[in-house]
Amino acid sequence: MKKGIHPDYHPVVFVDSATSDEILTRSTIISDEKREIEGVTHYVVYCDITSFTHPFYTGKQKLVDTAGRIEKFQKKYKKTAQ
Repeated sequence: MKKGIHPDYHPVVFVDSATSDEILTRSTIISDEKREIEGVTHYVVYCDITSFTHPFYTGKQKLVDTAGRIEKFQKKYKKTAQ
């Protein structure tokens, strides 16, 4: 890698605000709060939504019947278009 063109890369812990679950990783993002985990100082970043709480990952995703909505719209406005 070329020197001087890449941003600084730091150890970071992402904390889910709702469940307090933590994801240890590395990132260019930093914060004022730091936490030492296994002898390594990590920046702490709080997230509203992570894979621990997002409906797609938890299996609680709601399916939307888009075909029914489109047909209903077309039926409703078919009379005015003619």
